[in-house]
Order: sequence, then structure tokens, then C-alpha cells
Amino acid sequence: MKRVLAGLFLIVGIAGCGNGAQETAAPVPQNVDVVSIGDSLTEGVGDSTNSGGYVPYLEQQLESLDEIDEVSFVNFGKKGNRTDQLLKRLQTEEIQAEIEKADIVMITIGGNDVVKVMKENWSNLTIENFEQEEIGYGERLHAILTEIRNLNDDAGIVLVGIYNPFGKIFVETEEDEEIVRSWNETGEAVAAEFDQTAFVSIENIFTEGSDGLFFEDQFHPNDLGYEQIAERIFDTINGTPLERLTNQKIVFANEGSN
Repeated sequence: MKRVLAGLFLIVGIAGCGNGAQETAAPVPQNVDVVSIGDSLTEGVGDSTNSGGYVPYLEQQLESLDEIDEVSFVNFGKKGNRTDQLLKRLQTEEIQAEIEKADIVMITIGGNDVVKVMKENWSNLTIENFEQEEIGYGERLHAILTEIRNLNDDAGIVLVGIYNPFGKIFVETEEDEEIVRSWNETGEAVAAEFDQTAFVSIENIFTEGSDGLFFEDQFHPNDLGYEQIAERIFDTINGTPLERLTNQKIVFANEGSN
């Protein structure tokens, strides 16, 4: 009887050790496919290396994680794109095909929608002009995210907010920050309506005293500005948010990993 019990204890002990090893085993590093769409911030206007603005910085940061082996970016950024134009581009076969197989879709859009309001109402620009257009902006943004979700119901979506363009090349008004803040609140609210979707605020990166982050046109970021954007995106999605965005394709070995 003692021998039988000893054998049972041995089996239980081995089983227990096996479960413990399984629980602490590090996840196998995964490859991640990312599609970047949007405006000049995705194209990388102002990037001296012409390598896609924030993309190479974010790629390097993501690949620094033990849980990620390789990150592949496909960049569909186009200078001047507004939400209405991006909606049309989402109907192209090339972009649709890439989104369908993506793990994450990253979007920068909205800055040119703001500029359009300024240009169309230059002689009599009021905050009401922006408030009226903000409604349409929200609706188009919702349509963009809906189209992406229809193409790929498993991909994470990362929407990057806008920053204040007024004080650099246009007129500086007391309502600058209020307008940009309100548009970003709309963007964040739209993002919150979708699962596996994150909003990244970059508004406070490009504030007073940030002259060293701008390209010579005083509108687009320079290399350092794009690096700051990439860091903000990484800080926002790293850890548990990245697990959710990738639908658990990326799983961190320890809870609360950075």
C-alpha cells in the first residue's frame, strides 16, 4: 500500500510541476502585420529619411518587446488626405486586401479637415464654423472605422488624434486649443464605440515651446517630432492594450508587463 501511495504522490508531483512550467512558460514571439493609412503624418512629410514618419520609430519600439519577433508595416499615407478622401481610398482593392490580413490598422486623419474649414471661411472665421464641421467629421470618422471593421473584424484599430496647426502658419486665436480639444474628444468618442480600438492623443506634444519638433514648413513634424509621436503611440498601446488590439495574438509573459 505504501508503494502504491508513493507512486500516486509521485504522479501528482510530476503533474503539478508540469502545470507550473506551463503557466510560467514565455509566449512564443509573434510577427505582427500593421497597415498605416491616413494623411501626411502617415506618409511622413518632414521626415528627412523619407522612411514613413513615425513608422520606423514605432517599428523599432515594438520589435524591442520580447513578445514580438518582427513587425511589418504597409504604409498608405497620402499628403493632404481628409476623412472624405480616405473613405474613398478605402474602396481600392490594394488597401482593402492589406487591411483584410492586418493585425493592426493605424490611422492619422483629421488635420486637413480642420485646415479645410479655415480656408473656406478665411474672411469670416468663427468657432461656429468648426463646430458645424466637427459633426460631419465625426460621422465620416465613424464610417472609416466601420469600413475597416467590415473588412477585418479581428484587427485592432489605433486612431491617432490631431494637434493644433493654427499658431504656426495660420492665424492664432484664443479658441485654438478649444477647437482642437473638441475635435479630439469627438475622435476619442468615436473610437470608444468600436471594440479593439484605441485612441492616441498627441495634442500636448505640439504645444507652446515645441518649435524644435517641427519641419521647416512649420506645420509638419520633423524627425524628432515623429519620434515623439511614435513614443506616444507605443506608450498608449503597450502591455494589456496591445494584447486586446491583437486579440491575444500578442500575450505578455507577466501580467502588467511594460
